[in-house]
Amino acid sequence: MAKERSTASQGIDITRALRDAVLTGLLAFVLFLPLIGFQTITDMRGNLVLNTRWGLLFSIVAVIAGARLAYAVLLAPWLSQRKLRPVAVTPSPWRDFLGKWIIPFAIGFAIVYPFVVVGTVGFGGAVKWIDNFGIQVLIYVMLGWGLNIVVGLAGLLDLGYVAFYAVGAYSYALLAKEFGLSFWILLPLAGILSSFWGILLGFPVLRLRGDYLAIVTLAFGEIIRLVLINWVDLTNGYAGISGIPRPTFFGIPFNANEDGFAAVFGLEFTPVYRTIFLYYLILALAFLTAFVTVRLRRLPVGRAWEALREDEIACRSLGINTTNTKLTAFATGAMFAGFAGSFFAARQGFISPDSFTFLESASIVAIVVLGGMGSQVGVAVAALAMVGGTELMRDLDFLKAIFGPTFDPTQYRMLLFGFAMVLIMVWRPRGLISTREPTVFLKERKTISADLVGQGHG
Repeated sequence: MAKERSTASQGIDITRALRDAVLTGLLAFVLFLPLIGFQTITDMRGNLVLNTRWGLLFSIVAVIAGARLAYAVLLAPWLSQRKLRPVAVTPSPWRDFLGKWIIPFAIGFAIVYPFVVVGTVGFGGAVKWIDNFGIQVLIYVMLGWGLNIVVGLAGLLDLGYVAFYAVGAYSYALLAKEFGLSFWILLPLAGILSSFWGILLGFPVLRLRGDYLAIVTLAFGEIIRLVLINWVDLTNGYAGISGIPRPTFFGIPFNANEDGFAAVFGLEFTPVYRTIFLYYLILALAFLTAFVTVRLRRLPVGRAWEALREDEIACRSLGINTTNTKLTAFATGAMFAGFAGSFFAARQGFISPDSFTFLESASIVAIVVLGGMGSQVGVAVAALAMVGGTELMRDLDFLKAIFGPTFDPTQYRMLLFGFAMVLIMVWRPRGLISTREPTVFLKERKTISADLVGQGHG
């Protein structure tokens, strides 16, 4: 009887699913009516005219209601059955396939990506795909791997990570303009300065955990941004810093002069050469971040980070100095953010406080959480999906043909990413890569399910 009752309770209630879908659609209609249903535009005379977009509004409502119905009918029963299955502790075949084939292929493709783009679209369109897609994605991959040390390995929720990103960028910009130092000297210096600020942040939050730690780190990020805005004599405020020196190829600039890169090597001048150089530079920095992170996990400091993440009280009872452990996590993560910030300033040639808002920190935290805290591969996949997906949405011209020429798909990217995050958190609560191999194992190597460890509890 008990078995039959449990089987009946797992059945699909179509009436309830339809009711939930209708209520979800009504709620979406009420929320999106003032945001999407109505639009104010300026006519030829300069007057504001109220325009309606009922087709777009009802399309979004229909998609949300349909997704809620599909979840109730298809996904919810599968999740309920999946929870009843025993947790597997042996390595799965797909992880072996991932490690032997997918990861080496991804690394190889990342190395030859500029040549694939040039061979596909030519020199004319290569700058767009290498710079906006390749370089931008790799910057966030590097930032995600740096924050993964703090959040994924040490379990310290940091919502002000963009502050160290800003310190690295402004350190490079100011020192390069005032003292004329080269990029190769300022790159490690920016990382050291960001690491110093990471230690300064670590001291006040040594006794904080969970939500309180998140609030303090959020406040630290906002303090840095406000300092950049108000210290006009140093940072030039909202106007930002322009004319930042660009990196050179071992002293050879990428310009059209006779001493430029193209002239020295007998090539026709094109901005693609500088873009390819910057791509391989950030790719090397990302590989350095991944290599250092993997090596640190196997050292005593890495095992101390993981012990701190699982249980701080037990970590102290083992004789581990939690103060030094937290400070090293903040300093190491901030160092890689400083590297990324200095590269960002050198690539853009202009920086301002608008580039280091809380939205950037939220995006980096979302990349780490979606990818799976503690997973290097998951963070890279999440960065590719979030940042690369945003760039791909800029070219969806067929949507303008459906919803009108004024429709801009990039305006709704956060809506789509929020919807995707909800789906992933329901489907994979621990992120895309929810299992990981332990750093230390006895007798045989086993994969531990993330459901058995407490990640993210500072």
